[in-house]
Amino acid sequence: MTSISVIGTGYLGAVHAACMAELGHDVVGIDNDPGRIEALVEGRAPFFEPGLDDLLMRGLASGRLHFTSDLAEGVSRAEIHFVCVGTPQRSGSYAADLRHVDAAVADVARHAPPGSLVVGKSTVPVGTAVRLAALVRATSPHPHDVALVWNPEFLREGFAVADTLRPDRLVTGSTDPVSAATLREFYRPLIEAGVPYLDVDLATAELAKTAANAFLATKISFINAMADLCDASGADVRQLAEVLGHDARIGPKFLRAGLGFGGGCLPKDIRALMARAGELGVSESLTFLSAVDHLNMARRTRTIDLVRDLCGGQLLGKNIACLGAAFKPDSDDVRDSPALNVAAAMQLQGASVRVCDPAALETSRRVFPTLEYVDSVKAAVDDADVVVLLTEWNEYVELTPVDLAPYVRVRAVVDARNAWDPTSWHDAGWTYRALGRG
Repeated sequence: MTSISVIGTGYLGAVHAACMAELGHDVVGIDNDPGRIEALVEGRAPFFEPGLDDLLMRGLASGRLHFTSDLAEGVSRAEIHFVCVGTPQRSGSYAADLRHVDAAVADVARHAPPGSLVVGKSTVPVGTAVRLAALVRATSPHPHDVALVWNPEFLREGFAVADTLRPDRLVTGSTDPVSAATLREFYRPLIEAGVPYLDVDLATAELAKTAANAFLATKISFINAMADLCDASGADVRQLAEVLGHDARIGPKFLRAGLGFGGGCLPKDIRALMARAGELGVSESLTFLSAVDHLNMARRTRTIDLVRDLCGGQLLGKNIACLGAAFKPDSDDVRDSPALNVAAAMQLQGASVRVCDPAALETSRRVFPTLEYVDSVKAAVDDADVVVLLTEWNEYVELTPVDLAPYVRVRAVVDARNAWDPTSWHDAGWTYRALGRG
């Protein structure tokens, strides 16, 4: 097996490091955040991801998984170096901020031994890898003996461990057949298990992740556009989505209308793709993504409108229970979370807002410390004028009218994720509202 380094132990890097150790490789995870390294050395993930803590403990116990803040030492002992640092949206622009990627690649190149392979996994604009390959050559003491390839990730938060150990595809972009063969050999256990492996050029590999996210975002915003049409016409968007999903050309996934997408990937990736298209002179080809982004953000305003309507036209002085803060279930990620954004906006409009979430209370407090956070559904809905389902955690989806009725002041719900059965709530005497349900 191979000795590898993983630079950056955030969401992508920590999962990749633990999973590669599980596959039998000798792995060192590297990060300049001492608190994060301390947690990982103790087998604790610095974020919520199902199954990751167990994987970390097994890797550490096996002796195959290590963590350090000493980049020079960690890189010097490895053969393959995976760059897994973040590419957030640049301040004041739609473009990606590549400073962390540039710095990480340069640092790796300075310390990588001859024969090393630098593997980019961060999500970057198309054309970045060519520039970084030149940076490697300019920085490395062995400019002709350290190569760069691109290997995009396709992880879903909440399913990241499974997506790494059993991916639906592996993609490698390179200009060098030897480097491509090296990475193919590294992933041989997965390939032998039947995972499709695609060798492509650098630009195609870079585009693969952002194009996939742009398509998924478009599909989500499409069904949300249909929800508006359903509201105007009296149709039911869930029934419409079911009909569409039976078409094999379309499929049922990502066709649930509601509050829309958020998190650290889809919003910033589609914006970065638009920005890069403009730089390449083809902005008109991606103008539809601007509409996708606008429609997605409008779901938040529309959800607040539904709550306000149930409150008689104003939120001032009303008690609102918010079930969910994370941008999706099985995650504590609140980056660009529609749920947390809606909760905060209702508070700014004068409502008394209580928020509960099984995993994301601490991360939420760091972003919106003025909101009231409670650790149970009962505490959230106590004396509520409206209960709003904002993140479709299973424990919230399984709630019934009987569960909530003893505690609320008014029997009114806004199902912002279209996860509940409206008939059961209506039959129990509740006022039920959802996006796209007529």
